[in-house]
Amino acid sequence: MLTIGAFAKASRLSPKALRLYDELELLRPARVDPETGYRYYAVEQLARARLVAWLRRLGMPLASIRQVCALEPAAAAREIRAHWARVERETAVRRDLAAFLVDHLTAEPRKDTAMLELRYSAHSDTGRVRPANQDTAYAGTRLLAVADGFGPAGAPASSAAVEALKFLESEELPAGSVLNLLEDAVRGATEAVRDVAEGSEEVGTTLTALLWTGSRLALVHIGDSRAYLLRDGGLFLISHDHTVVRAMVDEGRLDPEEATTHPQRALLLKALSGGAPAVPDLKLHDALPGDRYLLCSDGLYGVVPDERIERLLASVPAPDGAVRALVDEANRAGGPDNVSCVVADVVEAAA
Repeated sequence: MLTIGAFAKASRLSPKALRLYDELELLRPARVDPETGYRYYAVEQLARARLVAWLRRLGMPLASIRQVCALEPAAAAREIRAHWARVERETAVRRDLAAFLVDHLTAEPRKDTAMLELRYSAHSDTGRVRPANQDTAYAGTRLLAVADGFGPAGAPASSAAVEALKFLESEELPAGSVLNLLEDAVRGATEAVRDVAEGSEEVGTTLTALLWTGSRLALVHIGDSRAYLLRDGGLFLISHDHTVVRAMVDEGRLDPEEATTHPQRALLLKALSGGAPAVPDLKLHDALPGDRYLLCSDGLYGVVPDERIERLLASVPAPDGAVRALVDEANRAGGPDNVSCVVADVVEAAA
């Protein structure tokens, strides 16, 4: 038997931590002296104690550590992998924000004087199967948005979310705080959807929108509608699906190929609904002449592969033609869902 001091030294856990883990029933001593209350530990407990110490160094919460320690090694390894995937995903969001703040505080004035503007088009189609269209697509001089409603009042929900953002078309954009403005706007959209949903989590909508500042596009995203960027011939997904299967892929529990046919691929982790408010993803993207942005509902990318989307975006010059081509392609693939697209090109303004 080892005294608490010797066990602490061998396990690299402090006596204070060992006393806490005893109280939490995470790591109970093998014997407690009935007269002195002094704790003694068995040598065989060192493996569990070291695992606890390593997991704490990873930053894993104590409740999660208790669950991991109760699992067989293979299952414990999967849980640790999933935990670290969540940490990396959350860190990536903070990294993007930190990079923006650094760029904002250290950026030199732009040397070029070319003024940029958007050329855009939006279209929403019921598809070949659904009896009604619950999507909403909008494109204006500043605001681009797609919302995909669900539930018995999905159409009013998606429309309410987009309508709540339209004031941004004429709102003065404060320098350096456009993301705060967007976040406030989403709170208004949340309230608008809650009024439609009347407290029901079964009614709601996704929301993916871009706000043009004149040199940048600010992205706000909740749900599984998507935002893509076509730049220099390559197509980049710039939003992150808030779905169960996407989380499973991120955590290493599911292969990307399996995700496309998974029965829960449409199950959302985040949406605007009558339930608890969802925290949106917010990002800023520097715009370059020649950039083409696509916002779409899952009625497009769910049936049209990204490679085909890329070819259509790259080959059809005008935004209105590109939007029609994408919607037609989804319908040729069966049109099982409503399909909505917004295409916007960043161009130099006419002198």
